[in-house]
Amino acid sequence: MLSPQPSPHPGGRRPGWSLALLALGHLIISLDFTIIYVALPDIAADVGFTAHTLQWVVTAYAVLYGGFLLLGGRLCDLFGRRRMFVLGMALYGVASLLGGLATTPGVLLAARGLQGLAGAVLFPAVLALVNTTFAEGPQRNRALTIWAMAGAGGLTAGSLAGGVLTQTLGWQAVFYVNVPLALAGVVGAFALLSADGRVTRGSIDVPGTLTGTGGVTLLIYAVAHGSETGWTQTEVLAAAALAVLLLAVFVRIQARGRNPLMPLQLFHNRSLSGAVVVILVFGLTMNAVPYFLTLYYQDVLGFSALETGLAFLASTLSITAGSFLSERLIQRLGTRGTLLTGIVVNAAGAGLLAPGLRVDGSALTTLAGVIVVGLGMGATYTAMWNAAGTGVAEHEQGLASGVASTALQVGTAAGLALLVAVANHDLTGLSGTALRAASAEGMRTAVLTLGAVMLLAVPVALKLPRPRPRITARDNRPQPVPARGPAQLHSTD
Repeated sequence: MLSPQPSPHPGGRRPGWSLALLALGHLIISLDFTIIYVALPDIAADVGFTAHTLQWVVTAYAVLYGGFLLLGGRLCDLFGRRRMFVLGMALYGVASLLGGLATTPGVLLAARGLQGLAGAVLFPAVLALVNTTFAEGPQRNRALTIWAMAGAGGLTAGSLAGGVLTQTLGWQAVFYVNVPLALAGVVGAFALLSADGRVTRGSIDVPGTLTGTGGVTLLIYAVAHGSETGWTQTEVLAAAALAVLLLAVFVRIQARGRNPLMPLQLFHNRSLSGAVVVILVFGLTMNAVPYFLTLYYQDVLGFSALETGLAFLASTLSITAGSFLSERLIQRLGTRGTLLTGIVVNAAGAGLLAPGLRVDGSALTTLAGVIVVGLGMGATYTAMWNAAGTGVAEHEQGLASGVASTALQVGTAAGLALLVAVANHDLTGLSGTALRAASAEGMRTAVLTLGAVMLLAVPVALKLPRPRPRITARDNRPQPVPARGPAQLHSTD
């Protein structure tokens, strides 16, 4: 099997600056999910998208990003994380330049698809580098807190940045902003990240790669496209059926293959397997909140792109605060306790947010809910990625990152499709004030629904391994130790 030899200093040359660089990579990925939202009306008018094709500006990115994450994670383990980090940054720069220069729908969609591929390479590399650069325990907890603050904050900061850039410089700026950031990332990688070492030749699981990547890509396509065109469309049904078939073949190959793309024994790690389910539920629910807030501010309240961006400032700050708080909670409660706290706070925040989504409302009527949801999202986001990397062997950190992030994207695509269907129920034939009132009511129902579904993650989080006490020679007091993974002795839990 292809396997890069470990570098003599896997922690990087300057850990503090290395972490800042990895946080930048996460920020770029997160920004590109939401920075495009408020620019969509201007893109449609200038480039020539119809109401039916405009959704593909978002879908093209999501389909290729989610579909290739598993492969991207495995490539990080096989060819080296710094190499994949540089490749992902370079692809982001090229794709963003192409997107800013686009004058036709085809070119712009190609650019968004290439951005998705870049993210599929970059995200597993970034998370794996964090997990291998910093030792499991307090050091990694602090690093993941900073990394998560950059990413979780970027999801809502994207709306703010998108509004400001679109209003002042035009929609092209939401693409061009990535170019200097990507260039800085490439230069910084060679200056700050340790070299990967020599790559030895071997075999790659080609059947697993084709079936796994194809299956996940088609699944996300079916969910995203079905929510827009209808679930009974021939292309949606065909894509869903083929996705199920390919994924079934993929699992069979992984169970019997000699060099599988995704060794199934990876899921013997209770922390990783539990985290993957929590991440899936988080994607199904909380990742839809920025989308509904954007629609509420623009379509119901009539905010401009700039006003919408500014309205997201409270969300950005509260998510950042929640990420910072997560580190303290992990020290006191452990990852399991922090996840449970975050899940409950998310659900409570949704219950506070929903009543504020009314036709005669304002940014102030949503403020309390936005703040509580932000705190819950920040705390949960940090803890769930911490759990996903706990007990995973260093040579499988890229794959574990790819598996966990694939769960997030599948959940996000499915959750948004289902929640949009809930929100848009009974809007046919309405216009003006009646449409705005019905839209607000539908959004309230959708937010209450996602809050209730988020609570389904509670029993899963309860099954995560507890930290085990140990007696130290220094003070004879019980101290928490990390949960064991498959790379260590088999647990008897």
